[in-house]
Amino acid sequence: MDYKNIKDVKLGQNVKIFDFVNLYGCSIGDNTKVGTFVEIQKNATIGRNCKISTHTFICEGVHIEDDVFVGHNVTFINDKYPHSTNEDGSMQAENDWKVIETFVKKGASIGSSATILCGLTIGENAIVGAGAVVTKDVPPNAIVAGVPARIIKVRNEPSEPSSLITSIIK
Repeated sequence: MDYKNIKDVKLGQNVKIFDFVNLYGCSIGDNTKVGTFVEIQKNATIGRNCKISTHTFICEGVHIEDDVFVGHNVTFINDKYPHSTNEDGSMQAENDWKVIETFVKKGASIGSSATILCGLTIGENAIVGAGAVVTKDVPPNAIVAGVPARIIKVRNEPSEPSSLITSIIK
């Protein structure tokens, strides 16, 4: 499908979108790659030079800055107390709840199968370990892992290799 012809999706230059991707009302920056079986909902923004791996769900209200890596099967959440129905039993509609925004800052990396709760910020150059459940803000340059995610190291330099995760966890 030619996503450049979808009027409510804004794509930068050289965006690569693989098969079976669901995009609507979102914005994706230059040179970003979006893997197979990804959904990016309305009012979500993805920066330049990002890699969004397969089977990832980026819901409304998620804002991802430039140079961010998102691993396979990452899930973002935008409602702390989701419900199917209102108190009167009627089905909830869009105006019956409020989107809680989440921010992923420049250069951050999120490992496969991580879950990111809403209303938080993952700091610049932070690393979220695979399978982590992020329930609080992640400071810049921090490496977090676990359920719930906890800081296991703060890198002195953003360029410090992420391979340190292996030696820290051992």
